[in-house]
Amino acid sequence: MWNRKQLKERAKDVLRTSYWKAFLASIILVIVGGGSGGVSLPSFNFDFDLDDFNPGTSLSDIGSNIGGGIAAFLIGIIIVVMLGAIVVTLAFRIFLGFPLEIGATLYFKRSAEQEVNLNHLGFAFGKGRYWDILKTMLWRTLLTILWFLLLIIPGIVKTYAYSQVPFILADNPNIGYRRAVDLSNRMTRGHKFRIFVLDLSFLGWILLGILALFVGVLFVWPYINATKAELYLALRQEALQQGVASSEELRLA
Repeated sequence: MWNRKQLKERAKDVLRTSYWKAFLASIILVIVGGGSGGVSLPSFNFDFDLDDFNPGTSLSDIGSNIGGGIAAFLIGIIIVVMLGAIVVTLAFRIFLGFPLEIGATLYFKRSAEQEVNLNHLGFAFGKGRYWDILKTMLWRTLLTILWFLLLIIPGIVKTYAYSQVPFILADNPNIGYRRAVDLSNRMTRGHKFRIFVLDLSFLGWILLGILALFVGVLFVWPYINATKAELYLALRQEALQQGVASSEELRLA
């Protein structure tokens, strides 16, 4: 059974010799880490009829009609821009964010295994990995959203249940989307509350970073990410010992 203090001590040992590399990997995670709804655009009618300009029509009425049309047009432009921004953000998150997240996760996992190499950041873009990683991360995201649609608490619980999926993909990106989620669920069984407490243990550091004009929080993330990598190694070892997963499945053999 893993111990919170031991995980954090091992993380500190790793960061003593590779902090700035870990800082770069953490910045990437912050940028790509991470939502869309359909909005119907208003229709505009620019057809004018000469009957509209009868002598009984005042200039103020004409002015208000023109002003209303301009306002509606501007609102339409704003909606189109917002929809475009949402599409671009989602595309960035899915097609670039997910792969970079796995690459940064692999960096921290390998660092915990005494292999510090920033080249791991591009791991997911390798041949035969990219689409399997996207499929699995999309499946995990969809499941998490569906649980949050039920209630907040189940959503939080499932967030912890699926928390090891990026690490599992870092070990074997072709493991399959259903198996990755199922394995993460089984690996975290009985550990979710302890992982929650582990997260709470960083609260003091985060508050201190917020006091430092929020920028200080960025310098805490390498410590958090390195500790999470140590956690995965502990959970993976337990899963291997209990027969939940095999070395061949995780490509450790």
